[in-house]
Amino acid sequence: MSEFIVGVTGGVASGKSEVTRRFEALGVVVADADVAARAAVEAGSDGLAEVVAAFGADVLTPDGQLDRAAMRRHVFGDEAARRRLEAIVHPRVRASLRARCEAANGPYAIAAIPLLAEGGGRDAYPWLSRILVVDVPVDVQRARVMARDRVDAELAQRMIVAQATRDQRLAIADDVIVNDGPIERLASHVAALDRRYRALAAAQG
Repeated sequence: MSEFIVGVTGGVASGKSEVTRRFEALGVVVADADVAARAAVEAGSDGLAEVVAAFGADVLTPDGQLDRAAMRRHVFGDEAARRRLEAIVHPRVRASLRARCEAANGPYAIAAIPLLAEGGGRDAYPWLSRILVVDVPVDVQRARVMARDRVDAELAQRMIVAQATRDQRLAIADDVIVNDGPIERLASHVAALDRRYRALAAAQG
């Protein structure tokens, strides 16, 4: 059982997935919010039933799955609809992440939460022991988005500004990895944090 839980977050193209992969390579269990969000509305789930009750059966595919394109049309540009959907999905995601982390073997576990700052930060996740932000300068972030997604600078910038600002993420951070260099540097950053988290978890226990 892991009572020491680290939330990992970062903006688009910050390298947070690379960071969590390196923690996993060290034997740390990582619970992923994106995976939990898909499970929250999988076919036959209570979550999907709530979505259908709120938005109608036209958000379903013929085989009973959530039609994500139809769902996006419902919430695009409609703040009230987006909040209604989040009120169904987010509590389930938080509960799933916490349960998975607490059930993990090892001294600590990680909850990978891309939209941690946007989703309420510490207030929404009071059970996080620490928050690790994978930080990157905006110009580096923009260049990575353009290369990764093959989009122009304008669209890349829109994707960046749609999320929390760099300052908003750093404001909730206990630990920061500045990932503005070669990817090989991440290994030493992660190894140092792994040692710190193991020590902190042992002290807490």
